[in-house]
Amino acid sequence: MQDDERQLEIEGVVQPVLRDHGLMLVDLEWRPRRPRGVLRLFVDKPGGVGIDDCQRLSREVGDVLDASALIEEAYDLEVSSPGLDRQLRTDREFRWAVGKRVCCWLAGGQEVRGRLLGLDGGQIVLEQDGGTEARLDRASVTKARLEAEVPWSKRSQDR
Repeated sequence: MQDDERQLEIEGVVQPVLRDHGLMLVDLEWRPRRPRGVLRLFVDKPGGVGIDDCQRLSREVGDVLDASALIEEAYDLEVSSPGLDRQLRTDREFRWAVGKRVCCWLAGGQEVRGRLLGLDGGQIVLEQDGGTEARLDRASVTKARLEAEVPWSKRSQDR
């Protein structure tokens, strides 16, 4: 079985557990290695994911995967939040990041920052500071990463 097919089957098994907990799958990485493979799940929910969410999900997903016998070899399961400055690679990751601030690097080194509005065909659509819209050809974007946003401002710290 190809690794891509395996990832899709694993995703099909874990999605119901995620939905039961109100969680969204941001990314799934399956790295078959000898002697042990590694399965990484990056999950999120409105308000963010905590350690308790990750621990509970790890136990339940581990049980479901064991019962499915989908992964025959020994593996380690890692469950975490996507991170504050996650690199965005797949359509699913871009859809998850809609509304968040991102930085995109274009071929040639130019950086374009803004709030992600979405994907439109082969373009990444950003709202830049000042309200202007930027449409970037996805093929020209060499890297895209979330920009960490803090819930407080310098002004509130100075008070």
